[in-house]
Formats: sequence, C-alpha cells, structure tokens
Amino acid sequence: MAGLLTRIFGDGNKKQLNRLQKKVDQIETLEPDIEKLSDDELKNKTEEFKERHANGESLDDLLPEAYAVVREGAKRVLGMRPFPVQLTGAVALHEGNIAEMKTGEGKTLASTMPAYLNAISGKGVHIITVNDYLAGRDAKDMGELYNFLGLTVGLNGNGMTKEEKREAYYSDITYGTNNEFGFDYLRDNMVLYKEQMVQRPLNFAIIDEVDSILIDEARTPLIISGSAQKSASMYQQANGFVRILSRETDYTYDEKTKGVQLTEEGINKAERYFSIENLFDLNHVSLTHHINQALKAHVSMQRDTDYVVEEGEVVIVDQFTGRLMKGRRYSDGLHQAIEAKEGLQIQNESMTLASITFQNFFRMYQKLSGMTGTAKTEEEEFRNIYNMDVIAIPTNKPIIRDDKADMIYKSIEGKFRAVVDDIKERHEKGQPVLVGTVAVETSELIAKMLKKAGVPHNVLNAKNHYREAEIIENAGQRGAVTIATNMAGRGTDIKLGDGVTELGGLAVIGTERHESRRIDNQLRGRSGRQGDPGVTQFYLSMEDDLMRRFGSDNMRSMMERLGMDDSQPIESKMVSRAVESAQKRVEGNNFDARKTVLSYDDVLRQQREIIYKQRFDVIEATEDLREIVEGMIRSTLKRVVQANTQDELDENWELDSIIEYVHGNLLNPDDISVDDIKGKEPDEMIDFIMGIVNHRYNEKEQELSPEQMREFEKVIVLRTVDTKWMDHIDQMDQLRQGIHLRAYGQNDPLQEYQAEGFQMFEEMIVEIEEEVAKYVMKAQIRDNLQRQEVAKNTQAVSGEQEEEEKKKSRKPYVKTETTGRNDPCPCGSGKKYKHCHGK
Repeated sequence: MAGLLTRIFGDGNKKQLNRLQKKVDQIETLEPDIEKLSDDELKNKTEEFKERHANGESLDDLLPEAYAVVREGAKRVLGMRPFPVQLTGAVALHEGNIAEMKTGEGKTLASTMPAYLNAISGKGVHIITVNDYLAGRDAKDMGELYNFLGLTVGLNGNGMTKEEKREAYYSDITYGTNNEFGFDYLRDNMVLYKEQMVQRPLNFAIIDEVDSILIDEARTPLIISGSAQKSASMYQQANGFVRILSRETDYTYDEKTKGVQLTEEGINKAERYFSIENLFDLNHVSLTHHINQALKAHVSMQRDTDYVVEEGEVVIVDQFTGRLMKGRRYSDGLHQAIEAKEGLQIQNESMTLASITFQNFFRMYQKLSGMTGTAKTEEEEFRNIYNMDVIAIPTNKPIIRDDKADMIYKSIEGKFRAVVDDIKERHEKGQPVLVGTVAVETSELIAKMLKKAGVPHNVLNAKNHYREAEIIENAGQRGAVTIATNMAGRGTDIKLGDGVTELGGLAVIGTERHESRRIDNQLRGRSGRQGDPGVTQFYLSMEDDLMRRFGSDNMRSMMERLGMDDSQPIESKMVSRAVESAQKRVEGNNFDARKTVLSYDDVLRQQREIIYKQRFDVIEATEDLREIVEGMIRSTLKRVVQANTQDELDENWELDSIIEYVHGNLLNPDDISVDDIKGKEPDEMIDFIMGIVNHRYNEKEQELSPEQMREFEKVIVLRTVDTKWMDHIDQMDQLRQGIHLRAYGQNDPLQEYQAEGFQMFEEMIVEIEEEVAKYVMKAQIRDNLQRQEVAKNTQAVSGEQEEEEKKKSRKPYVKTETTGRNDPCPCGSGKKYKHCHGK
C-alpha cells in the first residue's frame, strides 16, 4: 500500500531534496571563484550583501553567493569545509523548515550559513539551544567565523544585566537557551520604561534539538512569578494524614493516567482525622486539594525518578532528557506537597505575573526553523502547529550500524542480569559501551551491578551532569563503559578511540523503551556516526512501564506456557513492532494533549497580544494619553447612564444612582446634582457630565507641568492594566482547571472556555476603564510621582504541564476621596468594598 501511495503521489522528501539540490549545485559552482578571494575581499562581501539587500535584492537571491562565502570562511577560520549534505540542510533551514540531520553530520556548522544570510537584513538572528553549555560552546566556536566575516555575536545567558542582554540582542547573531529568550520576552512586557526593554522584534530563529523544545517541552509554560505568603501547616497536616493510608483500602491508583483517588473508606478516614462532617463541603475545598496533592506526591511521584533531593531542595528531573531542572517547580501546590513528604522546608507558593508556552512564544517569530537528528516521527505536529516541513537530509556516508531486534525477558531482574552479562562480555574484548536508561534510579542500579561484576564504568545522570563533557569525550575510547540517562542524547557527539572501529564501534544498549520513538532513536544515533560501525540493542521486560501499560499480559502468559524462564529472552521483530505500535499510540495521545493545550492557550494568547500591544503603546507614547483616558471615562459613563435609563418612562430613570456614581468616581459632590441632568436624554447627560470632567481635567493640568501630567497618566494606566491583567491570568487559570466538568453537561469544554474567557476579558477591560477613570479624576497627584512595579521579588520559573496556582497579594490601596462599591476594599482583604466593609 505504501509503495502504491509513493507511486501515485511521489516521495515528498525526495522531491524536496531534488529541489534543494538545485540550490546546492549553484553554491558548488561558485566555489572556485570565491576561493580566489583574499581574506579582506572575503570579509568585504558582507557589506556588499547588506548594500545589495538594502537596494532590493532578496535574501533568496543572495543565498548561493552568501553560502559560498560562509563555506570558504569556515575552511579558512575553522578548518572545516561543509559537505554538500550540510549545504542541503542549510538551505532547508533558511526556508523555515526542519533539517533532520543524523548525529555527527555537522548541524552546528550547517546552521552558520542561514544565520549569516538572515543576519544581513540587520533584524537579528537567534540560535536557540537546549542548555547554557551548548549555547556558550557554539557562540565561542562559531563566533570566530562570524567575526571573521564582519558580523557581531552575542550570548544571552542567565543572570546577565539588562545592559549585557541588550548588547547581546542587538548583535547580528544571538545564542542562548529557549528558556532565556522566552523569559526575556515576558520581562520586556512588564517593564515600566521603553529603555528597560532588551529584545528587538522577533525575526528569525534556528532551534537546535527542535523536537526537544517544540514537542517535549511544548506544554511547559514559562512563568514570571512573585512570592505569595501561604501557611505550610496545611501541607504538613495533609502529609501526616496520607502517611496512614493504605493502597486499595483507602485509595486507588491508575498507572496509565497516574491518577490517585480516595475510596469511600479513605474519605471517612479523612473526615475522622480532620474532625469534619463532610469532606466535600464547600468550606473544605482547600483541604481536599491539599489531600489530593499529598496523595499524588506519595503515590505517583517517585524520588530519583521524577525528582531528586539536593541540598535540602526538591529538584525536578526532566523525564525526556534526565537533566535536573533547577529553579523549576511543580505547579498547583504539588511541589510543596513533595517538600512535606521529604521533610524539607516548605517554600512559599507564588502568584503568576506573566506566562507563555513555548508553542506560542516561538510562533511569534517572523520565520522559524530547526534541526535535530530525530523529527520525522512528529512531522504531522510540526506541520500543523508550526507550519514547518521536516526534511530528512541524507548522511554524508552510508549508515552501517547494526540495529538488532529487541530482547524481551519475563522479569526486570532477568533483563538486568542479561544487560550486565552483555556489557561485561563487550568490555572484556575492549568494545566501548553506552548504556541508556530512562530513570536516574535505573542508572544507579546498573552501576551497582557492574561494580559487583568488577566492570569499571562512568555514570552520567542528573546527579553528576557537571562531568558531562569529560565523560562523553571518553565514552568512545577502548574499554569505556558509560551509563547515561536520556540527557546523553542531546548535543553530544561520541568520537571513537584508536582501534575501536575494528572491534565493531560503539555498542549502545537500551535498558527499556521510552514512550517516544524519538528518544530511542536519539540513543541509537549515538552509535554509527559519519559512517562508523556500531551496534544497538534494546533489552525489555514484561514488567517495564510501557509493556505493562499496553497489553503485555498475553505475551507473558505465552512465555509461561512455553516454560520460558528468566534467562531465555524472546528475540522477535514481531514484539518490536508491537512495542513500536504502543509507542505510536502514546505519541498520538501526547500530540492530542499538546493540541488541546494549544487550543486553550490560544485564547489567552490573543488576549495577551492585545494587552501587551496596548501596554507598549502607552510606554512608547510621546504625546499625552488624555484622549485615551477621556475615551475610557466616556465609556464608563455611558455604561452607568445606560444601566440607569433603561425604562421607557423617563420618570422611572434612576438619576440618583448616576449622580451617586459620578460623585464617588469622577467629580466632587458640589460639581453636579440630580437637577443638572433632569430632563435630559441619555446622550445629553453623558455630554453634560463630560463637559464638567474636561473642565476638572484642565484644572489638574494647570496644577502640574505638562511632563508631570503625562507621567501621571502613564503611571495610572500602567498600574491599572498590570494589576487587572494579573488578576485576569489568575481567573483564567481557575476557569481552566474546572472547565472539563462542563463535559458532563454535554457542553464542549473548549467552546465554553473560549466564550467565558472572552466574557472575562471584556469584563477586565471594563474594570480597567473604570479604575483609570476614577484614579485620573480622583487621585491626588504627587510631585515625586514614579511608575511602580505591581509585584516585587519576581522570579522566572517554568511550570509543569499546567500554569501555577496563583494567590494574589494586593498592592496598597491608592487613597481616593470616596471608595466605590466595586473597588477593592481599603482593608486589603482582596474583596470588593461592597462585599467587605461596604456592607
């Protein structure tokens, strides 16, 4: 069937490669002429390209010559000449696609050509890597080439000052991590003065290990948060309660969904333990939440698999790469629940000030491209969500690696014994071995077994990642045994030592299949680089997570019927295909989950873009904001007048309410009375009141210099927008967490979320207009007026899967002559005045 489809529609990848090859041929024909140029003539080409581009020549037109110049520069400066296949990958990147290039095929060098070409426009190029080490290494190594050709290179690192960051961003080419670029975007949209912004408009990005960033971390929101005080006692009480529960009797655990649920007996126990009548009473919502998180912490979150404890802190382990994710915290109180479980000091929860997912951040670039060794399995997702095609670039030399069929054992013990025997045998003949594990605890278990067997080895996991470069450098040497979590699959290149080729190259042993085929392929790709020999072998057991979750019972009973013991594996392509089909199912589920997250986040994205644009317009505005502010006052007044003049009979109009509102929020009591608006039509009332408002506005302007008045307007608008927007993020998050329950009422949760989210956004705009109107007209203007941040002690953290639970601590109330019924209560309770001291 596949062959028939290929004959009818043609091989898409082959067509793409044929098209790209024409560009490569053009570059190749220019090489003899470019080689003749002196160093100075080669360098001068950059200015020539800039001039030609400014005069209307497109980057596509300049591509062949520009790539030929970079190729020649690489030969002279780096001693490396890009192969034709690297040129193919480089053209694919410039076109905004993903170049799938196998390990050792020189992705870093290939990226220099599109980076150089797009930097000619002067709009900036971002090269994004998965960690600081790779960003620093590439900026230093490739920076020599760019500097030789007359371009500037910046490194955007964590902990840099705003001045250093601005300098990095205003370089022609900027290296950095995905987190840092995303956080800088959020911080830029929280600044109070334009001069505090560091980024330029997002132009062109090349993402290294693009599948890791745009697929594996797609659902992870970047969050700027401020601390919020919350008592730790509730977490400790819930933790104490959960410790006395027993599985099945008091709670159930679903391994597939990782869901933990109290049973009827567990609920009764909770009510006795906390001396309450009904756990699900509305007064106990917070307690129920804490119990659920404590259950999750104890049952579904495993130490040394999901997290490690280091220096008194819970540090998350990235399930995809095995790396420690310092500074990242689980959301929704789960992190605090784990801290209580481990007997650590419980850190404060935080309130979210700004957030964005990687999906939405990277879709904001004018053009996006990426490179990785493994992307073809997620081609549909890249095309649907990011509008990027995946082009598989051929290797420079044929792959001669031997990928053996999986070995399936009945139990985990049998599997690990076989793994150790295989490692020992290969080590004795001198063949280097890389052992891939999914979890930290697995790597430590194998290390213990190898130590017992007398096999010297290195362990590379989240606990000792600081030795990564040294361990990887030696992993291909004769007799080396390296045990690594998935972190060894990213940005690393294992070169073979002397005499290793004759021994069969690097042997890669996988101790279980990951739920994503890409991660397995990454591990396989460590071996057989650039035409080297190599061998890969995965060892599985019926007790592995993936096998247990997806129907290994039949196979296990078959093994038992055949009388197979723990030392007899099944080596079967059929089993490998069954595993692959299970992986495809998981990948499909994960894709659906990411699409759903994106659909929900798109609602907030549209709102975020509106708010950030308006905020930027305010910051950038050189002329006064009076027209905008007066528009807000008029809108507010219109709503009040319309609400109180709906009756057809004008004698039933509630004019007292209109005047009461105006006195409380816009004017002084002696400025206007009911008699002034009696007998007027609604539009006439609005015009009349606006006339007095304008008069008062003019008086305010005369009290101050024009500069002070303009600054006063900006202070009021920025503070109000920031406060209301942060409240809105919090409310949207709460809406999101409960919206799935609408499905029980036969309603589509996403449609409900979109509709209610829109309504909440409209309400927020109304609140912003009301508050700006009131503060501009009522607040006392000080001489030493300064813009203020709405939140202090902000920090950048990455949320896990869902954005963090937000608890608001309000800013001090700005004193006005009258507190309106819908205003925050001056006591600081966070409630509206009418629900608190205004009762």
